[in-house]
Amino acid sequence: MTNGNGAPPEQAPPQLNVLAQYTKDLSFENPNAPASLGPQQQQPAINIQINVSAKNLSESEYEVTLSVDGKAESAGKVMFSFDLQYAGVFRILNVPQENLHPLVMIECPRLLFPFAREIIATAVRDGGFPPLMLDPVDFVGLYRQNMERQGAAQVAPASGVKPS
Repeated sequence: MTNGNGAPPEQAPPQLNVLAQYTKDLSFENPNAPASLGPQQQQPAINIQINVSAKNLSESEYEVTLSVDGKAESAGKVMFSFDLQYAGVFRILNVPQENLHPLVMIECPRLLFPFAREIIATAVRDGGFPPLMLDPVDFVGLYRQNMERQGAAQVAPASGVKPS
């Protein structure tokens, strides 16, 4: 089949649409207030964990959840901790199957991250601390790390090594 001038029909361009985005879960704890709000002798140690998950809602729609957990500790005491699950529903059309998984697990959370970052900064500020501005996240590196971990988990049982 041709497009009328003898050339083959062009394939429709890839599409990525954000249909919705929302906070699924948000928890902020300030367990040692008001003592934690006073001047501190040293900067707190801040530990942040980020994870991405996705599930199919339909043939072309996916819910992607960006999970961000964090904790600030000083002198062995928790100053604050938070847990955020921020999600979006994405419609993805005309993307080759081999490119779909990386698109969902890299580009979708990259679009969600600035909003999650703002929610966390506001929650920390409202908890009585200076806003916590998360550094940009390398979602390509996170994706590769997760794929390597999954590959190692699949190889381990075959090699006689049992996962712990």
